[in-house]
Amino acid sequence: MIPRDAADTVRNLAQGYPVVGITGPRQSGKTTLCRALFPRHRYVSLEDPDVREFAEEDPRGFLEQHGDRAIFDEVQRCPDIFAYLQRLVDESPVPGRYILTGSQQFGLLSGITQSLAGRVALLELLPFSVTELRSAGLLSGTLDGALWRGAYPPIHDRSLDPGIWYGNYVQTYLERDVRQLINVRDLTVFQRFLRLCAGRTGQLLNLSSLGDEVGVSHNTVREWLSVLEASYIVHRLPPHHRNFNKRLVKTPKLYFLDSGLAAWLLGIESEGQIASHPLRGALFETWVVGEFLKARYSRARGSNLSFWRDRTGHEVDLIVEHADRLQPVEIKAGATVTGDWLKGVRTWMSWAGDAAVDPTVVHGGKQRQDREGVRIIPWNALEFD
Repeated sequence: MIPRDAADTVRNLAQGYPVVGITGPRQSGKTTLCRALFPRHRYVSLEDPDVREFAEEDPRGFLEQHGDRAIFDEVQRCPDIFAYLQRLVDESPVPGRYILTGSQQFGLLSGITQSLAGRVALLELLPFSVTELRSAGLLSGTLDGALWRGAYPPIHDRSLDPGIWYGNYVQTYLERDVRQLINVRDLTVFQRFLRLCAGRTGQLLNLSSLGDEVGVSHNTVREWLSVLEASYIVHRLPPHHRNFNKRLVKTPKLYFLDSGLAAWLLGIESEGQIASHPLRGALFETWVVGEFLKARYSRARGSNLSFWRDRTGHEVDLIVEHADRLQPVEIKAGATVTGDWLKGVRTWMSWAGDAAVDPTVVHGGKQRQDREGVRIIPWNALEFD
Protein backbone atom coordinates (compact mmCIF):
# COMPACT_ATOMS: atom_id res chain seq x y z
CA MET A 1 0.00 0.00 0.00
CA ILE A 2 1.22 3.49 -0.85
CA PRO A 3 1.51 5.30 2.52
CA ARG A 4 -1.31 7.80 3.04
CA ASP A 5 -0.94 11.18 4.73
CA ALA A 6 -4.13 10.46 6.68
CA ALA A 7 -2.81 7.26 8.30
CA ASP A 8 -1.51 8.85 11.52
CA THR A 9 -4.67 10.92 11.87
CA VAL A 10 -6.88 7.83 11.59
CA ARG A 11 -4.76 5.97 14.16
CA ASN A 12 -5.03 8.88 16.58
CA LEU A 13 -8.78 9.15 16.12
CA ALA A 14 -9.19 5.43 16.77
CA GLN A 15 -7.42 5.86 20.10
CA GLY A 16 -9.99 8.36 21.32
CA TYR A 17 -13.32 7.45 19.70
CA PRO A 18 -15.26 4.16 19.67
CA VAL A 19 -16.27 4.77 16.04
CA VAL A 20 -14.23 6.27 13.22
CA GLY A 21 -16.00 7.18 9.99
CA ILE A 22 -14.06 7.62 6.75
CA THR A 23 -15.83 9.14 3.77
CA GLY A 24 -14.62 9.99 0.30
CA PRO A 25 -15.26 9.22 -3.35
CA ARG A 26 -15.40 5.66 -4.54
CA GLN A 27 -11.99 4.18 -5.32
CA SER A 28 -10.13 6.78 -3.22
CA GLY A 29 -8.47 4.09 -1.10
CA LYS A 30 -10.74 4.03 1.97
CA THR A 31 -10.96 0.24 2.19
CA THR A 32 -7.26 -0.28 1.54
CA LEU A 33 -6.32 2.21 4.24
CA CYS A 34 -8.71 0.74 6.83
CA ARG A 35 -7.64 -2.85 6.26
CA ALA A 36 -3.98 -1.89 6.47
CA LEU A 37 -4.39 0.11 9.69
CA PHE A 38 -6.76 -2.33 11.42
CA PRO A 39 -5.71 -5.84 10.37
CA ARG A 40 -7.37 -7.45 13.42
CA HIS A 41 -10.77 -5.98 12.64
CA ARG A 42 -13.18 -8.18 10.72
CA TYR A 43 -13.90 -6.68 7.31
CA VAL A 44 -17.55 -6.61 6.18
CA SER A 45 -18.73 -5.09 2.89
CA LEU A 46 -22.33 -3.96 2.79
CA GLU A 47 -22.09 -3.77 -0.99
CA ASP A 48 -22.53 -7.58 -0.94
CA PRO A 49 -26.28 -8.22 -1.41
CA ASP A 50 -26.32 -11.27 0.90
CA VAL A 51 -24.50 -9.41 3.66
CA ARG A 52 -26.73 -6.38 3.27
CA GLU A 53 -29.88 -8.50 3.41
CA PHE A 54 -28.71 -10.08 6.69
CA ALA A 55 -27.93 -6.64 8.15
CA GLU A 56 -31.30 -5.23 7.11
CA GLU A 57 -33.42 -8.15 8.33
CA ASP A 58 -31.59 -8.89 11.59
CA PRO A 59 -29.25 -6.00 12.50
CA ARG A 60 -28.79 -7.20 16.07
CA GLY A 61 -27.80 -10.70 14.99
CA PHE A 62 -25.64 -9.29 12.23
CA LEU A 63 -23.60 -7.18 14.66
CA GLU A 64 -23.32 -10.02 17.16
CA GLN A 65 -21.94 -12.32 14.46
CA HIS A 66 -19.24 -9.87 13.44
CA GLY A 67 -17.80 -9.41 16.89
CA ASP A 68 -16.52 -6.43 18.82
CA ARG A 69 -14.10 -5.05 16.25
CA ALA A 70 -15.15 -4.62 12.65
CA ILE A 71 -14.79 -2.52 9.53
CA PHE A 72 -18.16 -1.89 7.89
CA ASP A 73 -17.58 -0.81 4.30
CA GLU A 74 -20.16 1.35 2.46
CA VAL A 75 -22.23 1.41 5.63
CA GLN A 76 -24.68 3.96 4.22
CA ARG A 77 -26.17 1.08 2.24
CA CYS A 78 -27.79 -0.15 5.48
CA PRO A 79 -28.91 2.94 7.43
CA ASP A 80 -30.82 0.98 10.10
CA ILE A 81 -27.55 -0.34 11.49
CA PHE A 82 -26.57 3.01 13.00
CA ALA A 83 -29.09 2.84 15.84
CA TYR A 84 -27.87 -0.62 16.85
CA LEU A 85 -24.26 0.54 16.74
CA GLN A 86 -25.22 3.35 19.10
CA ARG A 87 -26.46 0.89 21.70
CA LEU A 88 -23.33 -1.25 21.45
CA VAL A 89 -20.85 1.61 21.79
CA ASP A 90 -22.85 3.12 24.66
CA GLU A 91 -22.61 -0.21 26.50
CA SER A 92 -18.89 -0.56 25.73
CA PRO A 93 -17.22 2.60 24.36
CA VAL A 94 -13.91 0.91 23.57
CA PRO A 95 -11.77 3.21 21.38
CA GLY A 96 -11.47 2.10 17.78
CA ARG A 97 -14.18 -0.52 18.10
CA TYR A 98 -15.86 0.12 14.75
CA ILE A 99 -14.53 1.64 11.54
CA LEU A 100 -17.17 2.84 9.08
CA THR A 101 -16.59 3.86 5.47
CA GLY A 102 -18.93 5.46 2.97
CA SER A 103 -18.79 7.08 -0.43
CA GLN A 104 -21.89 9.24 -0.07
CA GLN A 105 -22.05 12.00 2.50
CA PHE A 106 -25.84 11.97 2.54
CA GLY A 107 -26.21 8.42 3.84
CA LEU A 108 -23.24 8.26 6.17
CA LEU A 109 -23.58 11.70 7.73
CA SER A 110 -27.34 11.48 8.24
CA GLY A 111 -26.91 8.16 10.04
CA ILE A 112 -24.14 9.54 12.21
CA THR A 113 -26.05 12.73 13.02
CA GLN A 114 -29.14 10.82 14.07
CA SER A 115 -27.54 7.98 16.04
CA LEU A 116 -23.81 8.36 16.59
CA ALA A 117 -23.28 12.05 17.30
CA GLY A 118 -20.50 12.50 19.85
CA ARG A 119 -19.38 8.90 19.47
CA VAL A 120 -17.70 9.10 16.08
CA ALA A 121 -14.75 10.94 14.55
CA LEU A 122 -14.92 11.73 10.85
CA LEU A 123 -12.23 11.97 8.21
CA GLU A 124 -12.59 12.62 4.48
CA LEU A 125 -10.20 10.71 2.24
CA LEU A 126 -9.64 12.02 -1.29
CA PRO A 127 -7.45 10.35 -3.95
CA PHE A 128 -3.66 10.49 -3.71
CA SER A 129 -2.03 13.81 -2.92
CA VAL A 130 1.05 15.24 -4.60
CA THR A 131 3.09 14.47 -1.46
CA GLU A 132 1.93 10.84 -1.42
CA LEU A 133 2.71 10.29 -5.11
CA ARG A 134 6.06 12.04 -4.79
CA SER A 135 7.08 9.95 -1.78
CA ALA A 136 6.13 6.76 -3.63
CA GLY A 137 8.03 7.77 -6.77
CA LEU A 138 4.80 7.81 -8.79
CA LEU A 139 4.37 11.53 -9.45
CA SER A 140 4.33 12.33 -13.15
CA GLY A 141 7.46 13.97 -14.50
CA THR A 142 5.35 16.55 -16.33
CA LEU A 143 2.51 18.79 -15.21
CA ASP A 144 0.39 17.80 -18.20
CA GLY A 145 0.83 14.15 -17.25
CA ALA A 146 -0.27 14.87 -13.68
CA LEU A 147 -3.36 16.77 -14.85
CA TRP A 148 -4.35 14.03 -17.30
CA ARG A 149 -3.81 11.08 -14.96
CA GLY A 150 -5.43 12.65 -11.93
CA ALA A 151 -4.90 11.00 -8.57
CA TYR A 152 -7.26 8.03 -8.18
CA PRO A 153 -5.28 5.12 -6.66
CA PRO A 154 -6.07 2.38 -9.25
CA ILE A 155 -4.50 4.43 -12.03
CA HIS A 156 -1.22 4.66 -10.11
CA ASP A 157 -1.29 1.34 -8.24
CA ARG A 158 -1.81 -0.69 -11.39
CA SER A 159 -0.58 1.67 -14.11
CA LEU A 160 -3.99 1.69 -15.81
CA ASP A 161 -4.85 3.80 -18.84
CA PRO A 162 -6.64 6.89 -17.44
CA GLY A 163 -8.95 7.23 -20.42
CA ILE A 164 -10.31 3.71 -20.04
CA TRP A 165 -10.43 3.80 -16.24
CA TYR A 166 -12.31 7.11 -15.97
CA GLY A 167 -14.85 5.96 -18.56
CA ASN A 168 -15.57 2.85 -16.50
CA TYR A 169 -15.60 4.88 -13.29
CA VAL A 170 -18.26 7.26 -14.54
CA GLN A 171 -20.40 4.42 -15.87
CA THR A 172 -19.93 1.93 -13.05
CA TYR A 173 -19.90 4.14 -9.98
CA LEU A 174 -20.86 7.73 -10.58
CA GLU A 175 -23.97 7.20 -12.68
CA ARG A 176 -25.11 4.31 -10.49
CA ASP A 177 -24.68 6.27 -7.26
CA VAL A 178 -26.50 9.26 -8.69
CA ARG A 179 -29.45 7.09 -9.69
CA GLN A 180 -29.71 5.90 -6.09
CA LEU A 181 -30.01 9.46 -4.82
CA ILE A 182 -32.07 11.26 -7.44
CA ASN A 183 -34.53 10.38 -10.14
CA VAL A 184 -32.66 10.83 -13.42
CA ARG A 185 -35.18 10.04 -16.13
CA ASP A 186 -32.86 10.65 -19.07
CA LEU A 187 -29.28 9.56 -18.41
CA THR A 188 -27.99 11.37 -21.50
CA VAL A 189 -29.15 14.69 -20.00
CA PHE A 190 -27.23 13.97 -16.80
CA GLN A 191 -24.16 12.98 -18.83
CA ARG A 192 -24.35 16.32 -20.65
CA PHE A 193 -24.65 18.04 -17.28
CA LEU A 194 -21.45 16.33 -16.08
CA ARG A 195 -19.50 17.41 -19.16
CA LEU A 196 -20.75 20.98 -18.94
CA CYS A 197 -19.72 21.09 -15.28
CA ALA A 198 -16.24 19.94 -16.28
CA GLY A 199 -16.14 22.78 -18.80
CA ARG A 200 -16.84 25.18 -15.94
CA THR A 201 -14.24 23.92 -13.46
CA GLY A 202 -12.44 26.91 -11.98
CA GLN A 203 -15.20 29.31 -13.02
CA LEU A 204 -17.92 31.22 -11.21
CA LEU A 205 -21.02 29.08 -10.88
CA ASN A 206 -24.13 30.32 -12.66
CA LEU A 207 -26.98 27.88 -12.00
CA SER A 208 -29.39 29.46 -14.48
CA SER A 209 -26.87 29.50 -17.33
CA LEU A 210 -25.87 25.91 -16.65
CA GLY A 211 -29.50 24.82 -16.48
CA ASP A 212 -30.26 26.53 -19.81
CA GLU A 213 -27.42 24.68 -21.53
CA VAL A 214 -28.37 21.34 -20.02
CA GLY A 215 -32.07 21.84 -20.63
CA VAL A 216 -33.24 21.58 -17.01
CA SER A 217 -34.31 24.08 -14.36
CA HIS A 218 -31.84 25.83 -12.07
CA ASN A 219 -33.43 23.95 -9.15
CA THR A 220 -32.59 20.66 -10.83
CA VAL A 221 -29.02 21.87 -11.39
CA ARG A 222 -28.79 22.78 -7.70
CA GLU A 223 -30.03 19.32 -6.72
CA TRP A 224 -27.65 17.52 -9.06
CA LEU A 225 -24.69 19.61 -7.88
CA SER A 226 -25.53 18.72 -4.28
CA VAL A 227 -25.34 15.05 -5.21
CA LEU A 228 -21.99 15.55 -6.94
CA GLU A 229 -20.70 17.31 -3.83
CA ALA A 230 -22.01 14.53 -1.59
CA SER A 231 -20.20 12.01 -3.81
CA TYR A 232 -16.94 14.00 -3.67
CA ILE A 233 -16.90 14.79 -7.37
CA VAL A 234 -17.09 18.59 -7.18
CA HIS A 235 -16.44 21.29 -4.60
CA ARG A 236 -17.99 24.74 -4.41
CA LEU A 237 -15.36 27.26 -3.32
CA PRO A 238 -17.00 30.18 -1.49
CA PRO A 239 -15.99 33.82 -1.97
CA HIS A 240 -14.12 35.37 0.93
CA HIS A 241 -16.20 37.68 3.09
CA ARG A 242 -13.73 40.51 3.83
CA ASN A 243 -14.30 43.31 1.37
CA PHE A 244 -11.60 45.91 2.27
CA ASN A 245 -14.12 48.55 1.18
CA LYS A 246 -14.55 46.85 -2.19
CA ARG A 247 -17.68 45.49 -3.86
CA LEU A 248 -17.21 41.75 -3.88
CA VAL A 249 -18.39 38.95 -6.11
CA LYS A 250 -20.66 36.76 -3.97
CA THR A 251 -20.97 33.76 -6.29
CA PRO A 252 -19.02 30.55 -5.50
CA LYS A 253 -16.63 28.93 -7.94
CA LEU A 254 -17.02 25.33 -9.10
CA TYR A 255 -14.12 22.88 -8.97
CA PHE A 256 -13.81 19.20 -9.69
CA LEU A 257 -11.91 17.38 -6.97
CA ASP A 258 -9.83 15.44 -9.51
CA SER A 259 -8.27 16.96 -12.61
CA GLY A 260 -8.11 13.60 -14.38
CA LEU A 261 -11.85 13.05 -14.14
CA ALA A 262 -12.49 16.60 -15.36
CA ALA A 263 -10.06 16.06 -18.26
CA TRP A 264 -11.83 12.84 -19.29
CA LEU A 265 -15.22 14.57 -19.22
CA LEU A 266 -13.74 17.30 -21.44
CA GLY A 267 -12.85 14.65 -24.01
CA ILE A 268 -9.08 14.83 -23.46
CA GLU A 269 -7.68 11.45 -24.45
CA SER A 270 -3.95 11.87 -23.95
CA GLU A 271 -1.36 13.85 -22.04
CA GLY A 272 -0.30 15.52 -25.27
CA GLN A 273 -3.71 17.17 -25.70
CA ILE A 274 -3.42 19.03 -22.40
CA ALA A 275 -0.67 21.45 -23.50
CA SER A 276 -2.80 23.21 -26.14
CA HIS A 277 -6.18 22.80 -24.50
CA PRO A 278 -7.97 26.08 -23.74
CA LEU A 279 -8.85 24.86 -20.23
CA ARG A 280 -5.31 23.85 -19.26
CA GLY A 281 -5.12 26.76 -16.81
CA ALA A 282 -8.47 25.83 -15.27
CA LEU A 283 -7.37 22.20 -14.93
CA PHE A 284 -4.18 23.30 -13.17
CA GLU A 285 -6.18 25.52 -10.84
CA THR A 286 -8.47 22.54 -10.20
CA TRP A 287 -5.45 20.38 -9.37
CA VAL A 288 -3.98 22.92 -6.92
CA VAL A 289 -7.27 23.56 -5.12
CA GLY A 290 -7.66 19.79 -4.76
CA GLU A 291 -4.21 19.54 -3.18
CA PHE A 292 -5.01 22.19 -0.57
CA LEU A 293 -8.24 20.38 0.27
CA LYS A 294 -6.46 17.02 0.59
CA ALA A 295 -4.00 18.54 3.04
CA ARG A 296 -6.87 19.69 5.25
CA TYR A 297 -9.00 16.58 4.96
CA SER A 298 -6.12 14.22 5.74
CA ARG A 299 -5.86 15.93 9.14
CA ALA A 300 -9.61 15.54 9.76
CA ARG A 301 -10.12 19.27 9.24
CA GLY A 302 -12.76 21.01 7.19
CA SER A 303 -12.01 23.31 4.30
CA ASN A 304 -10.45 26.67 5.18
CA LEU A 305 -10.35 27.84 1.57
CA SER A 306 -12.07 30.64 -0.30
CA PHE A 307 -11.28 33.00 -3.16
CA TRP A 308 -11.34 36.79 -3.30
CA ARG A 309 -12.63 38.85 -6.21
CA ASP A 310 -14.08 42.32 -6.46
CA ARG A 311 -16.27 43.71 -9.19
CA THR A 312 -13.46 45.70 -10.78
CA GLY A 313 -11.44 42.58 -11.62
CA HIS A 314 -9.02 42.30 -8.70
CA GLU A 315 -8.72 38.66 -7.69
CA VAL A 316 -6.74 36.18 -5.60
CA ASP A 317 -7.24 32.54 -6.59
CA LEU A 318 -7.12 31.13 -3.05
CA ILE A 319 -7.37 32.59 0.42
CA VAL A 320 -6.25 30.12 3.09
CA GLU A 321 -7.45 31.02 6.58
CA HIS A 322 -5.09 30.31 9.48
CA ALA A 323 -7.01 31.48 12.56
CA ASP A 324 -6.98 35.30 12.19
CA ARG A 325 -4.35 35.27 9.43
CA LEU A 326 -5.00 35.01 5.70
CA GLN A 327 -2.63 33.44 3.17
CA PRO A 328 -3.12 34.54 -0.44
CA VAL A 329 -2.25 31.98 -3.11
CA GLU A 330 -2.06 32.68 -6.83
CA ILE A 331 -2.14 29.77 -9.30
CA LYS A 332 -0.33 30.14 -12.63
CA ALA A 333 -0.09 27.30 -15.15
CA GLY A 334 2.83 28.91 -16.99
CA ALA A 335 6.41 27.71 -16.61
CA THR A 336 8.20 31.07 -16.76
CA VAL A 337 7.98 33.30 -13.70
CA THR A 338 7.09 36.90 -14.52
CA GLY A 339 6.61 40.01 -12.40
CA ASP A 340 2.97 40.24 -13.49
CA TRP A 341 2.23 37.13 -11.44
CA LEU A 342 2.89 39.05 -8.24
CA LYS A 343 0.61 42.01 -8.88
CA GLY A 344 -2.63 40.46 -7.70
CA VAL A 345 -1.15 39.10 -4.48
CA ARG A 346 0.71 42.29 -3.63
CA THR A 347 -2.30 44.50 -4.31
CA TRP A 348 -4.46 42.33 -2.07
CA MET A 349 -1.80 42.37 0.66
CA SER A 350 -1.73 46.16 0.63
CA TRP A 351 -5.43 46.07 1.51
CA ALA A 352 -5.25 43.17 3.99
CA GLY A 353 -2.39 44.69 6.00
CA ASP A 354 -1.34 42.72 9.07
CA ALA A 355 -3.89 39.97 8.36
CA ALA A 356 -1.87 38.77 5.34
CA VAL A 357 0.82 36.08 5.77
CA ASP A 358 3.05 33.96 3.53
CA PRO A 359 1.95 35.14 0.05
CA THR A 360 2.48 32.32 -2.41
CA VAL A 361 2.43 31.65 -6.13
CA VAL A 362 2.13 28.02 -7.30
CA HIS A 363 3.13 27.63 -10.93
CA GLY A 364 3.52 25.03 -13.63
CA GLY A 365 7.28 25.33 -14.07
CA LYS A 366 10.38 24.24 -12.18
CA GLN A 367 11.66 27.45 -10.60
CA ARG A 368 11.57 28.12 -6.87
CA GLN A 369 12.04 31.75 -5.85
CA ASP A 370 11.43 34.27 -3.09
CA ARG A 371 10.63 37.45 -4.97
CA GLU A 372 9.45 40.78 -3.54
CA GLY A 373 8.32 38.99 -0.40
CA VAL A 374 6.31 36.38 -2.32
CA ARG A 375 7.15 32.68 -2.17
CA ILE A 376 7.10 31.09 -5.65
CA ILE A 377 7.01 27.29 -5.76
CA PRO A 378 6.69 24.77 -8.61
CA TRP A 379 3.70 22.45 -8.82
CA ASN A 380 5.65 19.30 -7.98
CA ALA A 381 7.21 20.80 -4.84
CA LEU A 382 3.96 21.59 -3.03
CA GLU A 383 4.21 20.83 0.68
CA PHE A 384 1.91 21.45 3.61
CA ASP A 385 2.76 21.93 7.26
